[in-house]
Amino acid sequence: MTPTKNLTTQLIHSSSLGKLMLLGAGIALILITIFLLGVGEPNPAWGKLWMIRPLIVVPLAGAMGGILYYLMDHLRYQGGWKKALAYILSLIGYIVALWLGTVLGLDGTLWN
Repeated sequence: MTPTKNLTTQLIHSSSLGKLMLLGAGIALILITIFLLGVGEPNPAWGKLWMIRPLIVVPLAGAMGGILYYLMDHLRYQGGWKKALAYILSLIGYIVALWLGTVLGLDGTLWN
């Protein structure tokens, strides 16, 4: 009989998708909460619970930014300039997702 070696595969993703999504959503939630706490007197036409929409939509957009960071792992592990490119694309993608989520969440209230 020929001895066989146990083959192991190397994991590409160092963090789980759920953890990165929670991190992205948490950062977005903190930022939109700080932004919304600065509102003194809201317009009565916005309704009583106008803050709920941005507090849901913006963290969802932040979670999408976390997914983008997860998807860029294959570039980060290649090293060199590809690693730097992955970090830059991840940061720009997160900022764009956060911006679009903020616009969508505040549409009709503070974003008018």
